[in-house]
Amino acid sequence: MTDHGEAAAVRPSALAWVRRHLEAGERIVGARALHGGVTAEMRRLTIRTRDGGTRALVLRTYVDPFFVERAEDSLGREAGALTLLAGTGVPAPGLVAVDPAGAHCEYPSLLMTHVAGRTVLDGEDHEGLETRVRLLARQLVAIHAVRPAERPREYEALTTADTVVVPAGARAAEWAAAIDVIRDPAPPYEGRFLHRDFHLGNVLFDASPSGPAGDRISGVVDWAGASWGPADLDVAHCSTNLALLHGPEWGPRFAEAYVGAGGVLAAAASARLYWRVRDALAFSEELRSVARPWREAGRTELTTRAVEERLDAYVTALMVAAG
Repeated sequence: MTDHGEAAAVRPSALAWVRRHLEAGERIVGARALHGGVTAEMRRLTIRTRDGGTRALVLRTYVDPFFVERAEDSLGREAGALTLLAGTGVPAPGLVAVDPAGAHCEYPSLLMTHVAGRTVLDGEDHEGLETRVRLLARQLVAIHAVRPAERPREYEALTTADTVVVPAGARAAEWAAAIDVIRDPAPPYEGRFLHRDFHLGNVLFDASPSGPAGDRISGVVDWAGASWGPADLDVAHCSTNLALLHGPEWGPRFAEAYVGAGGVLAAAASARLYWRVRDALAFSEELRSVARPWREAGRTELTTRAVEERLDAYVTALMVAAG
């Protein structure tokens, strides 16, 4: 196996487990790290097929103690989502095998098919970003249209009024008002199948040689948070990510694009505000870990402080717009 220094990080027990799930006559001939993940190690495994060709699989492994404790639930959700999505037209990886408790791989792991494409996080090309936002919106509408025979678990809120971390120098009055919004009970909603971590970092694009107008989404990955809840929550999460990556104005633009693509949000403005504020405030607790993979992907200007300032601007804009 050629590893170029990367495959050595794939543990022998995990490699043995993968081999048991290959087709007859196949073997692992290479592996390399996939960067950008926050919660797990990701490895792309190159498989030599019986006819002499190659195919790729992806191995997700939870090794951080914090995430290992939660891995059985996360991998169960992801395995269930990948099984559910097979044949729906949503471009998700295919499930090959899962070891949620690490009984075979030393650490909890999931093996899936590799989806071609690349993430696009740069924002200098305004036309390209506009195109990607529209594609994201249409893709999320398609995800929310999936009707599972058995519902996944209910969504997790991920933050409370008492755990919000107000950035230094933030606009105190607007943040206090935003925190008060999520002190209220969650508004009623019509449930939908949620990705729960839908954003540019988890969407793969197939770029067209003719320019952004011909781009398409080739894959949606990282279904570990798949759950049941309000469409507004997925929209809010993607909106916050866009606001932090590209500027506060892109949050509302994504919500508008979602509705324009046929998506349905809460009828009441107060309900829409609740979900947008709840998601934005949840980011306050993890900005350092959120910004790191963006910098590793080339967005070096997105220091923790820069992202804090964008979050402050976005939260402020939400509250000012709400009056």
